[in-house]
Formats: sequence, C-alpha cells, structure tokens
Amino acid sequence: MSDEDAVVRLSDEECWEKLESQVLGRLVTHVGEVIDIFPVNYVVDGRSILFRTAEGSKLIELTVNHAVLFEVDDHTDAEAWSVIVRGEAARVESLSEREHADTLGLAPWVPTLKYNYVRVTPGSVSGRAFQRTAEPERYGVSDY
Repeated sequence: MSDEDAVVRLSDEECWEKLESQVLGRLVTHVGEVIDIFPVNYVVDGRSILFRTAEGSKLIELTVNHAVLFEVDDHTDAEAWSVIVRGEAARVESLSEREHADTLGLAPWVPTLKYNYVRVTPGSVSGRAFQRTAEPERYGVSDY
C-alpha cells in the first residue's frame, strides 16, 4: 500500500455520517495568543453541531472570537477516522431555536446546570479514514 492509498479523504456526506455516529467531540477556540480545547458532548442538528455549556471561559471565548474548530474521531482495531469542522460558534439566542434545541435530547454529562446552547455553523467539513495495518518494512532492501 502506498502512502497515497493509506489515507482516504471522506466526502462531505461521509463526514456528516461520522459526526452523527458520535456524541463526544473537541471544540477548539482561539482568543489572542490563547488556544483552548474543550471536550463537549453534542448532537448534529441538520448541518450544524449543537452543544450545551455553562457560563465560563468557553462561552466567553466564543463571544470574543466566533471562529472555531470542532473535531471528532473514532477507531477500532481495524480502522480509524477523523472529521474536522471549521466554522463559527454562537450562543443560540431565539426562543424558537432554544425550544427546538430542547427537543434534541442533549443533556449534560456532568450534574451541572448548562442553560446555554451553542451552535457551530460549518464553513467547511473535512475528514480522513484509514485502515489500521502493520507498519511497512522500515529497513532492508528498498525498491528504487
């Protein structure tokens, strides 16, 4: 298997299927020289990502800079994949959107009150998948 064949790019549809198959992702924020990463449980809502959060640094950072990355991955003994969403995050403000979000079954994983819904609206989605196989021979005779 060549290096070019080892990693397969996922289509947009495949990326969304992978995102819908999981419930835990990582949100990356960037304010000034500070880059943070937060694990969040989430749901896919249409072609966006929704999570809940309490008041705090995550919500403050999203208010200062809406640009975020959201990453989800998974693996088995045989295969692995990773999807990255580049987009903007904003607190859900309208009553109708919050009421809709309440119907999606998104509950905090820890027993804390998280009144704020945040929606990540993608600008782009990209993903890669690969089979987990043995490393190629590193030493010995090589084909030239």
